[in-house]
Amino acid sequence: MRVPVRAIAHSRSGDKGNTCNITVIAYEQDFYEVLKEQVTEEALKAHYAGVITGKVTRYAVDRLGVLNFVCEGALGGGVSRSLCLDNYGKSLASRILSLEVEVPERFANRLRRGQAA
Repeated sequence: MRVPVRAIAHSRSGDKGNTCNITVIAYEQDFYEVLKEQVTEEALKAHYAGVITGKVTRYAVDRLGVLNFVCEGALGGGVSRSLCLDNYGKSLASRILSLEVEVPERFANRLRRGQAA
């Protein structure tokens, strides 16, 4: 079944200059395996088509169940240069939660309530 990432994880972010750091944190280890397989650099860049113009690098922190993405060219030149207020780190971290992933049916009763598609 397809669900948004928010059903199995939460996110955090930071921004500096024209680079955004987006972290996806799985609620459970089983969920992390789904995220690690499906939330790739390519998937993230496609999800942010037209917003992230530079390189995306993913770092997997397996023992913590965390994926960290460093996104270059993500902030319209930087917070102080951009006229677009929606591109800053926090809104980009919120957007990743809408990316859909495929999870096994056996996870259905473990998803965050109200978060399944």
